Amino acid sequence: MSNEKKGIHDLLEFIDHSPTPFHAVEEMKSKLIEQGYSELRESDAWELTNNSKHFVTRNDSSLIAFIVGTKTKDASGFKIIGAHTDSPNLKLKPNPSYEKYGYLQLGVETYGGVLLTTWTDRDLSLAGRVIIKGKKQPQSKLILFDEPLLRIPQLAIHLNRDINEKGLTLNKQNHLPPIFSLSDKKGSNKNLLEKRVAQKLKCKSADILNMELSLYDTQSGAIGGAEGEFIFSSRLDNLASCHAALQALTESKTKDPMTRVIAFYDDEEVGSDSAQGAGSPFLKDVLERLTLESDNPRETFFRSMANSFFISADMAHAVHPNYPEKHDPQHMPVLNGGPVIKCNSNQRYATEGVSSAWFEMLCKKAGVPVQKFVVRSDLGCGSTIGPITAANLGIRTVDVGNPMLSMHSIREMAGAKDHLPLIKAFKEYFIA
Repeated sequence: MSNEKKGIHDLLEFIDHSPTPFHAVEEMKSKLIEQGYSELRESDAWELTNNSKHFVTRNDSSLIAFIVGTKTKDASGFKIIGAHTDSPNLKLKPNPSYEKYGYLQLGVETYGGVLLTTWTDRDLSLAGRVIIKGKKQPQSKLILFDEPLLRIPQLAIHLNRDINEKGLTLNKQNHLPPIFSLSDKKGSNKNLLEKRVAQKLKCKSADILNMELSLYDTQSGAIGGAEGEFIFSSRLDNLASCHAALQALTESKTKDPMTRVIAFYDDEEVGSDSAQGAGSPFLKDVLERLTLESDNPRETFFRSMANSFFISADMAHAVHPNYPEKHDPQHMPVLNGGPVIKCNSNQRYATEGVSSAWFEMLCKKAGVPVQKFVVRSDLGCGSTIGPITAANLGIRTVDVGNPMLSMHSIREMAGAKDHLPLIKAFKEYFIA
């Protein structure tokens, strides 16, 4: 198997095992531990040595990993790649179960900018985190149902004759609750969800204190296209960027005076304003702790920030052949055309002239082609963790990402020949 195919299979396996940010972080923790990284806790004192490898998590849904530089005391700075672990989805409400017209359904609310119609008529299941009673304090348990449990069926065309002309319109409250089971006239399966969760976790239903569960598509990721040139998968935005950065860090074997860092945040899709989001002091706290061993920690920290660089990695919009008018004519990224530098004069992306030129030179050194994207002047622009990090830390930042189609769909599409070049560019960054 070629390195390219192996890399794609690793990516798809990682995504399949990561239906929620909790699972993504757990997967990355396992990979880091295999590579000799040790876990730190924010509540403990840290003892760090040059070239040692560590990681720390917050809320079990955000993760920062790093290789300590050989000259941290000299304010050599940080090389950082940031991405996010979350994707738009449907989350269960706190009291989700209810009966309606003979069906047992689950109440959901939308998380992020969900492309709602893509969630209908799919084989869905549940995954997330469950809080249960412990002997001394509550315990957090990951849960993942592999089998299809849920479905959001569309209304038959016979009852909605003009749907193909007017399009499918979904009311988030009325039309999104999935069907879980048939209701029992005796009401004996009203607590069926809790029973299934308890059975899965091998605990009592009464021990369940809270559930943070999301719906996900049970269909596995796949390589597609006439010549295997595409990737079809859920959550490419943005687990593909997480995977590329993680691979680049773990494959960086040389010593470096600068500390190499990957920072993966939860809650980017809802604005990043959370204790574990990019708007939190999580990254700043970690970076500051890495300079505490110097004679003048605060001075060293500020100088380190001035010597640092941040790559914000998030997927980019490829041109859609059926809707080319949605792109600026001079900025139409294509699949398998290489990573995209994303720019916006209103700072929805943090890229500026110097950071853009720097990343382009980095890619040229790595033998990786580069594309550029700017949104049409008459359309609004999405954003990333890039501007948030740049504003919080004052670090020079570039926003980049591989091109894709169907962004925020339950099933997304990207180029199979784009992933390895992005890893190569990130590896070049960490060894440069």
